[in-house]
Amino acid sequence: MLDKTKALDATSVTDLRTALALLEQHENQLVSTSEPVDPMAELSGVYRYVGAGGTVMRPTREGPAMIFDKVKGYDDVRVVIGLLASRKRVGLLLGCAPEALGHHLKDAVEHAIAPITVSQNEAQCQEVVHKATDPDFDIRTLLPAPTNTEEDAGPYITMGHLYASDPVTGVSDITIHRICVQSKDELSIYFVPGGRHIGAMREKAEAMGQALPLTISIGIDPAINIAACFEPPTTPYGFDELSIAGALRGKPVELVDALTVKAKGIANAEIIIEGELLPDVRVREDQFKQNGKAMPEFPGYTGGAQPALPVFKVTAVTHRRNPILQTVIGPSHEHVSMAGIPTEASILGMVERAMPGRLLNVHAHPSGGGKYLAVMQFKKGIPSDQGRERQAALLAFAAFSELKHVILVDEDVDIFDTDDVLWAMQTRYQGDVDTIMIPGVRCHPLDPSQRPDFSPFINTPGVSCKTIFDCTVPFDLKDRFHRSKFMEVDVKRFLPDFVG
Repeated sequence: MLDKTKALDATSVTDLRTALALLEQHENQLVSTSEPVDPMAELSGVYRYVGAGGTVMRPTREGPAMIFDKVKGYDDVRVVIGLLASRKRVGLLLGCAPEALGHHLKDAVEHAIAPITVSQNEAQCQEVVHKATDPDFDIRTLLPAPTNTEEDAGPYITMGHLYASDPVTGVSDITIHRICVQSKDELSIYFVPGGRHIGAMREKAEAMGQALPLTISIGIDPAINIAACFEPPTTPYGFDELSIAGALRGKPVELVDALTVKAKGIANAEIIIEGELLPDVRVREDQFKQNGKAMPEFPGYTGGAQPALPVFKVTAVTHRRNPILQTVIGPSHEHVSMAGIPTEASILGMVERAMPGRLLNVHAHPSGGGKYLAVMQFKKGIPSDQGRERQAALLAFAAFSELKHVILVDEDVDIFDTDDVLWAMQTRYQGDVDTIMIPGVRCHPLDPSQRPDFSPFINTPGVSCKTIFDCTVPFDLKDRFHRSKFMEVDVKRFLPDFVG
């Protein structure tokens, strides 16, 4: 049992519960309510106002994570939302200054620690077992999977971490996908075409006429939430992202063998869904609503329902006693943290290898959901660095294919302050000479502007014009662009309670 009277830090975090205990010791980082809440749209409707942020419809804001202690229709399951919906909170949970998180994750990739497997009697995730062969088994009554809006195709498991292994080589991977509850023992899973590695594993198994066994872990160490969102080329096929989480914690992530399928899950997860992806079986994502809508996605719009998605047949649900289901609002700042900070690490790593010491930092901006927009802070130290900042932007596009726009700024600009970034654009940018457009490049299918009827230069959905906005000062003009300098003073002499 964790002693909550003891001061905690990131080294105390081993699972979701210790993460929540840490947040409880910090003001305005975690709130809870005992007011009964309906998981169908109401829960997300509440958190939109409390702390969703991101690209969620205004009004919204950055705020604390929130626990709903009483969910209508579910006596023993609590729901937590917004765990990572603040960059400050991510830094707190990972033991790192918020502005240094990209560098922190880059270092973790370089010092990966592989996961280990523990015995089933050590696995808290299997304290309670429900098998699909039980006569009253129904995942819909076991887990309060919410909907974000009243239009959603159905209840969605939005923070389910899929873990599977290649049916031939045995290499493993963990990723997060859109999972819709379709029946008492069936889920649909949306794999973005050409996307994550478990999709490739599914295709390989299906080509062999085999089901792909896997687990879905819910409610885990936030270090795993973040690590699971790395993508190629930083983590190529065969690179288990759990090893990044291991590096972040300084010890291996513990796995356990599933009870009903040949797969492994996170040993201290709150909930694990066991089962297999069936070969050559498909389901319409919105089969019940039939309105063409899935759920709100990170760009701030509702994603279109897919006409034929792979079916995951549930064989068991295991969980800790009194489990906590973790969920997320699709367009919230939580997506920015999970997708954006690994993006920053990937860009930093690739550019550093090509031109050491030039790229100081990267911010995957919330307005792009952590995927579409990167602000890159570049330092020109010698005359030949002129133009290298644009080369760095091209490398960023190569490191992260879903990136759409890059804003380049100098070392004196705070990339985490949007006002400062826009100031650089207003005073150090001329559209006719500082805009570099790269048309006809594959990007991300959830951007609604990437359609032929939006632009005559787009001939197929999912293709975009990638653009660099170079808001850096030309090297030979740097002497003309010094910011006004102010006296350095100790403000606490005048305002003792001042927090800078």
